[in-house]
Amino acid sequence: MPIRQQGDIKIWQRRSRNRQLAIWFGQFVGVAIFVYCWQLVSENTIWMFVTDAPRQAVDMMERMVPPKWSYMNSLWRPVWDTITIATLGTLMAVALAFPIAFLAARNTTPSSAFARPIALFIIVASRSINSLLWALMLVTILGPGVFAGVLAIGFRSIGFCAKLLYEAIEEIDETQVEAVTATGANGAQILNYGIVPQILPAFAGISVFRWDINIRESAILGLVGAGGIGLQLSSSIDTVTWTQVSVILLVILATVVVSEWVSAKVRHAII
Repeated sequence: MPIRQQGDIKIWQRRSRNRQLAIWFGQFVGVAIFVYCWQLVSENTIWMFVTDAPRQAVDMMERMVPPKWSYMNSLWRPVWDTITIATLGTLMAVALAFPIAFLAARNTTPSSAFARPIALFIIVASRSINSLLWALMLVTILGPGVFAGVLAIGFRSIGFCAKLLYEAIEEIDETQVEAVTATGANGAQILNYGIVPQILPAFAGISVFRWDINIRESAILGLVGAGGIGLQLSSSIDTVTWTQVSVILLVILATVVVSEWVSAKVRHAII
């Protein structure tokens, strides 16, 4: 610990002088960056609209009440499409993430110089692109519809599932693997009896958790034409039909709450 000598007295200091100066300099740079960013935001903000926002929000809420409950009859199919997009996208993702995770894990990859970097690149690429961006690109290529939504959810979820799964693979108990290896098992048998049983609970939990997230994400993919209830939401907003918007938002909320409950129950049963 740094000690400063003052006459015959030794004074303990929490940090050395150079370290304290470095901390002060870092704080100064942080404040300077914040001020600069705030200036950029301020220059590109119409503050008249911001100050008027509370009144506009109240006006919008008044237009959304009472909800147009008769519009519910037009929402059952979009809700089903939303659940279908989330479910099929999750199934696609976990099916592809399972082998990718084994290629990415240090203790199971067949090649640290070739296979692992490719697997890690796939994981990073999948996670770096938002599902809405995937949907925009796929709608442009495949046209609007549920299929583009399923692929967008699937491509986005591969990286999430594979990352969590390969981390679980790297944390397995090697004692069980060594015991199976000692019996003379080959590579496939070691994988089947020594590794997979240890990661199955994590794999199931990750899959259910991602499905829960995908329910939320698939609800807004319709805003870019990828199917689901978001398509009705976009149409109602464009036509300024706020009573329909309120019904759609309540339906989305109810769908998310039910999916959260189902996900929690399944994870509790698995774990």
